[in-house]
Amino acid sequence: MSEKPKLHYPNGRGRMETVRWVLAAAGVEFDEEFLETKEQLQKLQDGKHLLFQQVPMVEIDGMKLVQTRSILHYIADKYHLFGKDLKERTLIDMYVEGTLDLLELIIMHPFLKPDDQQKEVVNMAQKAIIRYFPVFEKVLREHGQRFLVGSQMSLADVILLQTILALEEKIPNILSSFPHLQEYTVKMSNIPTIKKFLEPGSKKKPPPDEIYVRTVYNIFMP
Repeated sequence: MSEKPKLHYPNGRGRMETVRWVLAAAGVEFDEEFLETKEQLQKLQDGKHLLFQQVPMVEIDGMKLVQTRSILHYIADKYHLFGKDLKERTLIDMYVEGTLDLLELIIMHPFLKPDDQQKEVVNMAQKAIIRYFPVFEKVLREHGQRFLVGSQMSLADVILLQTILALEEKIPNILSSFPHLQEYTVKMSNIPTIKKFLEPGSKKKPPPDEIYVRTVYNIFMP
């Protein structure tokens, strides 16, 4: 039996949360080693475990993978979440790249100055409603399928759901003008592996708080 993937990152969402989401959606159990101090990061760097001296880092199949998108691609391909052919993979990749642009705003939000955080919520809402959500609403409306690409769940679905739910924490009515996305979100949330991940006690991380922000600064700031 192969070892579980091991995730190296602080105990919070950040860029590792998407990796957690994708592993959970695939039904893959994983372990975590939380970074809490600058010394832990330095030890990984000194041991040449981080190709570019950065986390996230995931130990899987005898490799130490870094760079979030590369990690996501490997997991998606390994667990059949990356389409059935080149055309599907390209569509999935386009949707993922767009969604990650929006998700990055959410990831960086807790690190903004307090005066800028509310302004950024307005900015996130505008970008979601004007630029991103209309694309996915149109896709779902026109092809009438359960998933964004093809006939099965893909990396694009998992990351879109993660992003929608993270936005709803800040803007509960963000989907009010998107009926197909509303239906899609309910159906995706009830897929057994995802439903389990959304339940209390899972390895899904809560919204970032002051303790997480302070920990990140202590680890990564010079």
